[in-house]
Amino acid sequence: MSGNLLSIGKTGLYAAQTALATTGHNITNANVDGYSRQGVVQATSTSMEFGYGFVGTGTKIAEIKRYSDEFLNNQVRTATASKSSLDAYYNQISQIDNLLADTTSGLSPALQNFFSAVQEVAGNGASGPSRQALLSAAETLSGSFQQIDARLEEIDSGVNTEIETNVNLINAYARQISELNGKIGSYGSIEGRQPNDLLDQRDQLVMELNKHVKATVTAGSNNALNVSIGTGQPLVVGQQSFQLATMKSPTDQTRLTVGYATADKVVALPESALAGGELGGLLEFRTNTLDRVQNQIGRLAIGLASTFNAQHKLGIDATGQQGKDFFVQAPAYVGAAVDNAITSTAKVGAAVTDPTKLTDSDYKIESDGTDFYITRLSDRQKTKVEPYDPAGTTFEKDGVAFTITGNAAAGDNYLVRPTAYGASGMDVALSHVNQIAAATPIATAVPNENKGSAKLSAGAVDSSFFGTPPSLPVTLRYDSAADNLSGFPSGATVTMTLNGTTTTYTGGSAPYKANASYSFSGMNVSTSGVPQDGDSFTISANTGASADTRNIQALAALQTTNIFDGGKATYQSAFAQTVSTVGNKTREVQVNASANEALLKQVQGAALDVSGVNLDEEATNLLKYQQAYQAAGKVMQIASSIFDTLLSIGR
Repeated sequence: MSGNLLSIGKTGLYAAQTALATTGHNITNANVDGYSRQGVVQATSTSMEFGYGFVGTGTKIAEIKRYSDEFLNNQVRTATASKSSLDAYYNQISQIDNLLADTTSGLSPALQNFFSAVQEVAGNGASGPSRQALLSAAETLSGSFQQIDARLEEIDSGVNTEIETNVNLINAYARQISELNGKIGSYGSIEGRQPNDLLDQRDQLVMELNKHVKATVTAGSNNALNVSIGTGQPLVVGQQSFQLATMKSPTDQTRLTVGYATADKVVALPESALAGGELGGLLEFRTNTLDRVQNQIGRLAIGLASTFNAQHKLGIDATGQQGKDFFVQAPAYVGAAVDNAITSTAKVGAAVTDPTKLTDSDYKIESDGTDFYITRLSDRQKTKVEPYDPAGTTFEKDGVAFTITGNAAAGDNYLVRPTAYGASGMDVALSHVNQIAAATPIATAVPNENKGSAKLSAGAVDSSFFGTPPSLPVTLRYDSAADNLSGFPSGATVTMTLNGTTTTYTGGSAPYKANASYSFSGMNVSTSGVPQDGDSFTISANTGASADTRNIQALAALQTTNIFDGGKATYQSAFAQTVSTVGNKTREVQVNASANEALLKQVQGAALDVSGVNLDEEATNLLKYQQAYQAAGKVMQIASSIFDTLLSIGR
């Protein structure tokens, strides 16, 4: 009996010793990230049967239990991925928000100063200092566009660097998880025992992985964890890990994309497959904010350059020459995919034709081998180019003329960014103050001999005036009998507009109507008053160009002209809308990040309630298991004493 009692005491001693060791393990790892509390689960040993009944044989260790809740862990992983994504987005967009909101040296004051200089010339066209100030303000404005774009390019470069860093970390975590799958599988196969510390390490790696990309975990064979990203793309399957890699975009070599690394190439993944985590936040920021802002600033630069140039070329400079382009307008970017078929003969071009219709979107042109399609990437609207002629087709969409020639293979595609480089490519085209076309090329006169009160406006021209210059001067004469004006250039079509109604006339004459406008030979004049028979009106070449400011006044009026968004926004309001959109998005991301941080703390707390180490509780356990150890030792001591008594009887 003493031998059985000794064995019973020994089982209790071992159980208490194991419990003390486990408690000490908990205490020393309380501050280790990812550590899950462990506990000794005891069970009663099998009893021995005697004639009078069953006698106990002590205790045994059933398992070292790991306290962890997979449901809560999954919630923590999801919240971690979301928070990391929002933090990455906010860190990037806040830079743009600060850049655009600069009210002292940003684009908004540069725009205002430029048009103030235009108005100064309009008030004193012959002033050399005023003209020089205008050129200086134009240089400052174009410089502001370039500086903003340069800063956006710096941010883009930084995003590329962070994408590479995240991909490297994701690959490292994937390899470590697959290695742990192998170790856990080999240990766990031995009598079903679980290597708790290795399980903690693996779960912590999965948690760290979710900081960089949202990962979904499923149970695999042999106690392995399979990890997938996006819509199910595998990252870890058992002991095999799939490596990601960065590559230059096939259609834009300055842009990094992410894909699977295979033996000989990288297979690009859609950005939707890389949602969540820091990597997902970076990609979402680049697509939804960085690209859009760069396009919007570029659209503003191109719209300003295009409309200002168009009006400037309707005037004449101080030497009497037709105005040239005031600003350099950047061309659209067209990138052919590097993996397009070598047999393809297709050529794609693009040019902005109507800034009032420009969007902030990029476009993808693709071929199915027969036809071409243009997809607006902002909303995925797809339009077929028809009819298509391989000899050359021009297709107008959103204020952009897309030109396509030749034939392409199925799958060939091209990226078109009409406005992306508008800001970086903007510059001042003029080099001398005398090149500023402040004057209008025509002047009108009413002889003093006229008897009536009729007058002609100062006159204006359109682009056709310089294409086929009319013979000047033109003298219009009023005939009271016919109630018309004669003397219009031979062969010219006269368009008269009165109260919104337009009528065309030929034959060199047209009815006289007060408050009507007459357009002919690229010129436009308006009438007022009542003429008398024989009254004449002369339209001649402007010989006072150095003092005339009619064209510069028209240029100044562009500041308040609604140009963008189909004629709904001025230069300033279009930029203000961009600033407002970025500011609102920044606040939205910031608020969401704060809310997600609170959610993360909440689910982390719930998970720690299950798996976390409570030092007060463990201290209590130390005393409890110490007492159990001492009691088991007492059992063994009594058993030894009984055995000694038995031996003494036999002496």
